[in-house]
Amino acid sequence: MAQGIRDKAVIIGMGCTRFGERWDMSSDMLMAEAFEEALADAGIGRDQIGAAWLGSALDDVNVGNSAIPLATALRLPPIPVTRVENMCATGTEALRAATYAVASGAVDIALALGVEKLKDTGFGGLPIRTKGSVNDLWMPYGSAPGTFAQLAGAYAARHGIDAGDLKRAMAHVSWKSHQNGALSEKAHLRKPVSMETILHAPLIADPLGLFDCCGVSDGAAAAIVTTPEIARSLGRDALVSVKSVQVCASNGWEMQYGEWDGSYVRNTRIASARAYEEAGISDPRRDLGLTEVHDCFSITELVAMEDLGLSDPGRAVADVLDGRFDRDGAVPCQVDGGLKCFGHPVGASGLRMAYEVYNQLQGRAGARQLDNIDFGLTHNLGGQPSNSVVAVSVLGRL
Repeated sequence: MAQGIRDKAVIIGMGCTRFGERWDMSSDMLMAEAFEEALADAGIGRDQIGAAWLGSALDDVNVGNSAIPLATALRLPPIPVTRVENMCATGTEALRAATYAVASGAVDIALALGVEKLKDTGFGGLPIRTKGSVNDLWMPYGSAPGTFAQLAGAYAARHGIDAGDLKRAMAHVSWKSHQNGALSEKAHLRKPVSMETILHAPLIADPLGLFDCCGVSDGAAAAIVTTPEIARSLGRDALVSVKSVQVCASNGWEMQYGEWDGSYVRNTRIASARAYEEAGISDPRRDLGLTEVHDCFSITELVAMEDLGLSDPGRAVADVLDGRFDRDGAVPCQVDGGLKCFGHPVGASGLRMAYEVYNQLQGRAGARQLDNIDFGLTHNLGGQPSNSVVAVSVLGRL
């Protein structure tokens, strides 16, 4: 019988680069920047790391198809290194691997690092080997904005949401992220934007406007994981525990069985339910002090609030407009600006989310610091609603 990983591993060090257009930095340099912060935070030497995982989804040109660049860039000891890739869930997948290795007793201390160097590709969206051609495998059924615009239309149709109300709620989602991103010293976009500007921005894919879409960034983030016992032997207290990490991937049900109406993301519902159970969370609206969710588009965040059980079906629009997920709301979301403003270097995003939750739990989030945080959630959605991989993690105090 599976026992889960709850409280079997703790994070003792995290690091994150500044996200943005890092033209002056190579992937190796970004990895080193995140790693050096994590190593100093953990208070250990690199020779104490027993295994490492590199998450990189799209950066084959710079990173390659193995984890060797991680070992060489960081001058790691001769240990197992593995590259993982799971679309936008890649960073969380690296954290899951490191956590499982520690929780199983395979290694004492493990490293998870995610990196992406996207700006050098010269492509404005999410590139892969085809660099955005008509044969692009990343979104085989259409563009990313077009695909998530369909999610918006299906959600509105299912719940009878007025088009104007939906547009205002999506604008509030983006407005909130810009307000929060302005407080994040490492965020890509740090400029507050007015609701009027967002609502009157050029249309990208109806109903998504320019400010409903996240951009792409360069960046890296890292986590060092060990057991609670080892952490305490290192003199660490106020430990941040990995309560759960769950991943769920599509198996074709959405497009092949005729039951799905396109208004929600089934994998988010499944992964979050499993994550809550493993973490011992019975009421996420009460227990979660903050969430970092996958806001590749404003509609994605809005729908995720229902899929994660933080809003009742059809109520997310009202909850968003009421400020429930604002920084001073009942369940703050994207307090660092999210993908929308902090940035979205794909392989690093999941670990960047964990970095914010980790710092909030440690009480060192600066101007963004929230009160009374016991648990925080991260959520990644890779692919599209009809064909996705979703990762959900819960971090909390031990």
